[in-house]
Amino acid sequence: MGLTAYFTSFGVVALAALVLVAKAEDALFAFHAWLIVAACAIAVIYRLRTLDFTPGKTVVAEKYFDGVVRAGVIATVFWGLIGFLVGVVIALQLSFPILNFDTAYTNFGRLRPLHTSAVVFAFVGNALICTSFYTVQRTCAARLAFGNLAWFVFWGYQMFIVLAATGYLFGATQSREYAEPEWYVDIWLTIVWVAYLAIFLGTLWKRKEPHIYVGNWFYLAFIVTIAMLHIVNNMAVPVSFFGVKSYSLFSGVQDALTQWWYGHNAVGFLLTAGFLGMMYYFVPKQAQRPVYSYRLSIIHFWALIFLYIWAGPHHLLYTALPDWAQTLGMAFSVMLWMPSWAGMINGLMTLSGAWDKLRTDPIIRFMVLALAFYGMATFEGPLLSIKAVNSLSHYTDWTIGHVHAGALGWDGMLTFAALYYMVPRLWHRKGLYSLKLVNWHFWLATLGIVLYVSSMWVSGIQQGLMWRTFNDLGFLEYSFAETVAAMHPYYVLRTLGGFLYLVGGCIMAYNLWRTVVCPSTAKTDVAVPVGSPATLSGSA
Repeated sequence: MGLTAYFTSFGVVALAALVLVAKAEDALFAFHAWLIVAACAIAVIYRLRTLDFTPGKTVVAEKYFDGVVRAGVIATVFWGLIGFLVGVVIALQLSFPILNFDTAYTNFGRLRPLHTSAVVFAFVGNALICTSFYTVQRTCAARLAFGNLAWFVFWGYQMFIVLAATGYLFGATQSREYAEPEWYVDIWLTIVWVAYLAIFLGTLWKRKEPHIYVGNWFYLAFIVTIAMLHIVNNMAVPVSFFGVKSYSLFSGVQDALTQWWYGHNAVGFLLTAGFLGMMYYFVPKQAQRPVYSYRLSIIHFWALIFLYIWAGPHHLLYTALPDWAQTLGMAFSVMLWMPSWAGMINGLMTLSGAWDKLRTDPIIRFMVLALAFYGMATFEGPLLSIKAVNSLSHYTDWTIGHVHAGALGWDGMLTFAALYYMVPRLWHRKGLYSLKLVNWHFWLATLGIVLYVSSMWVSGIQQGLMWRTFNDLGFLEYSFAETVAAMHPYYVLRTLGGFLYLVGGCIMAYNLWRTVVCPSTAKTDVAVPVGSPATLSGSA
């Protein structure tokens, strides 16, 4: 984009935002418009400061468009720490209710959706965007398509995160699953996501490799399906184009089904399919082994993609949803166990002949533990979807433990491994600053997950049993308040587990920062080996 077009576009956007400020009907809408004005001003100032008018100077472009990937790594670490910190705060609020201070902006009801979105969309979303940009270039041997459009995706996504987060703190959401943000924020995310899809497809189109590596199939499925889920779930009619309030197009049981079609498949494609794309690249590269079975990975892909989209109704067992739909969701959830474990087995068997590296390579340990938690969570999910089990587990902390086993164990640990792999290569370093700190991070995170998940398993089962216990007269044995009081020790343990996980994340951030800035990690040869699908796929 030329300088004139660049400055003109930001000027027009800022002017439009100022018009919205003048017509705003509520404080949050005006605040968001001012945020857009500030973002435009920062973009213009930054571009002016980076202009170089040195005569005759030419800029040599990198082989790959890695500047945006480096920015994505920084954003992933930053938002991860924010999400973990808010998680610890709300865990403390549940353990010690006095910590719900008398202010609207820091109570549990507003911080809980902030925590969920900070981890699921900010931390995980940035991890998927930056790793997909990293891997698609290397497996296609092609630079990202459409030039600086990747920077629009990155900064546009950060703007979405800030707008959504501030909306949560102001208490303005659509009151839907994952506490969806305001209608205009949803439209903005749609625009950014379409640009993301265009870049990914364009890079695949211009690839120099003859075939599309399987990891890119998983990334592509995640991008396309999340776009579809987001658009359908957020169909709404705004009350005014100058305010935040809107009404969903769905209501009643149709609304519930739509929300859980979205909610479960956001887990299936954002937190699972995207990370399987990550797994199929980084595990073979770190282990320096080919994928155990490329044929199994293709079967894994198509089975998972077909089955996952039907499983959402298992969140609505024993509700007003028709019984046939509940049974359908349960059946497809149970069948999901097979393709899920196919991916886990394929990942673990990729390490055949390289298991000795577990003793010396802490990054491999992160990957193996991530795959173990993936296998455990994808066994537990179908188990919890069975009606007899669900009657005990639903609405209890068991579900919380299950979700965090997947989020902290599978998504978190694999993201940490990918960051440890990418940072030395992106910043052209000889290696990480300290493998000892990686080990500390691994054991703190592992202990944190174990404390968190096990405490929630026990508390959830105890909750379910207390809620269904009757006395000799046929009345409930325990009041709801008594079940809440019985959870206190487990909530304290959960807080401790979350705190250990946060400390591990802080150690990682320090280690990665030192890797980038420490002179001892620098290397003079900046050439980085480029992986090709031939080195990643097995013969099976």
